[in-house]
Amino acid sequence: MITEATLDRRTLLAGAAAAPVLMTAAEALAQGREPRRGGILNSIITPEPPLLVLGVNNQGPTLIVASKIYQGLLTVSPKLEPEPVLARSWARSEDGLTYTFSLERGVKWHDGRDFTAEDVIFSIMKFHMEVNPRARAILQRIDKAEAPDAHTVRFTLKAPFEPFLLIFDVTGCAIVPKHIYDGTDYRNNPANATPIGTGPFRLAEWQRGNFIRLVRNDAYWKPGQPYLDGITWRIVPDSQSRALALQTGQVQMTTSNDIEPFDVPRFQAQPNLEVRQDGWELFAPLSWIEINNRLDNLKDPRFRRAIAHAVDRNFIAQRLWFGVGKPATSPIASATRFHDPSVQMPAFNPREAIAILDGMGLRPNAQGIRASFKMMQLPYGEVWNRLSEYLRQALRQVGLEVTLESTDVAGWVRRLANWEFETTINFVYQWGDPTLGVERTYVTSNIQKVAFTNTAGYSNPEVDRLFEAARNAAQAEERRRLFSEVQKKLVEDMPLVWLMELSFPTIHDRRLRNVITTGTGVHKSFDDVFFAA
Repeated sequence: MITEATLDRRTLLAGAAAAPVLMTAAEALAQGREPRRGGILNSIITPEPPLLVLGVNNQGPTLIVASKIYQGLLTVSPKLEPEPVLARSWARSEDGLTYTFSLERGVKWHDGRDFTAEDVIFSIMKFHMEVNPRARAILQRIDKAEAPDAHTVRFTLKAPFEPFLLIFDVTGCAIVPKHIYDGTDYRNNPANATPIGTGPFRLAEWQRGNFIRLVRNDAYWKPGQPYLDGITWRIVPDSQSRALALQTGQVQMTTSNDIEPFDVPRFQAQPNLEVRQDGWELFAPLSWIEINNRLDNLKDPRFRRAIAHAVDRNFIAQRLWFGVGKPATSPIASATRFHDPSVQMPAFNPREAIAILDGMGLRPNAQGIRASFKMMQLPYGEVWNRLSEYLRQALRQVGLEVTLESTDVAGWVRRLANWEFETTINFVYQWGDPTLGVERTYVTSNIQKVAFTNTAGYSNPEVDRLFEAARNAAQAEERRRLFSEVQKKLVEDMPLVWLMELSFPTIHDRRLRNVITTGTGVHKSFDDVFFAA
């Protein structure tokens, strides 16, 4: 049995001492900034989420809106350190097998029922285990879940798992009400239309294609919070209309894909607005040219390296994304744990690309063409179309002819999942740790006909071995060594051509305070956000 004496005291104290992120009224007053109660925050969500029940749906727009309704046990700081939410403190046993969470008292669901440890165990061991494939891969490592009392939860792992706490942010593993979902078809539960959480805001109205309106939860468990009366997200499909709404003050905040990167500089010059690029540290989205490693020249690492030499990633970052984000240097983004800065992508060098293609015997024909392949464009907006056009031009300079293919979002996902592409553009969240968000793209066991798995079909037994060893290593230093080896192997094989560490801008009215305070940015609960006078 685990006793307090056997717990890792340093972890216990760290958890207990970690203060909730800004801002309580007392803290704000101490800083000379008194939170002002009231006001409706008008924002935009692009595209419209299909559902607002986390776990059942985990698309980006769903995460942004539903994270105000639901909460997780923890969140993370910009340095990816765990911080309390529904768990006020936590402890890990010395052997790394047992995690004990002490839950907040006095928390109620939006329907008035008490939140208890049973809700946590149901959410972790049943709900997410069924509906949430990414969470399931981590939660399956739990051997036993116990609730010693109504406000304590204890998980015992089958083996130590160093990044275990990173799954407990609301975006990874939201806590849902057992009394609503237990014994039901989770995906088709009628209650999905009216989500019930513990968060600071409740769903009041959703007019499909028009707006989603949340209102303050007056029974919220933090006294005096939230400060806002409500949040309304407008559904605005056209990018220029979204930009106009922000410019004219019709909305006070935009996030994620709402504003095209080429529009960002003019908002940076607008004195009443603040442009932030932080708040994506947990997700660390990384973009790449996805290459079907099964096909013709594309299966040859030399050919893929030639593509990497022909693409100017600095041009992409500075001229297409206007400095919003930065060039990728490795398969593990620099904001993610265990990024190795000594690993570097091939430099932009078209002459080297030509030399490699010559060495492969791919001599240019009368039109200067050495080889041809297709590229399926990512249908996420204007900047992605511009990226595809740039890549076509850049690769043509070394004799590679690229034919662009257009599709809609549903068609892109279907073709990616079914391996019906030669190359395409993709980007994936890294979730703060390579085991949680990177491994899935490269290991042989994850070659599946499912989007955002190893759809490139890359396979290297040594890479498989390194990822597995890092997954099971109990010590961070050992994991760092193994992930450094992984990065070197992947850059050597070049299964994909990594392009950019994306940084989606959050643009908001300067009167709006506390928007970005965690490593999850606008995905936090917003219980501390307020309009200054």
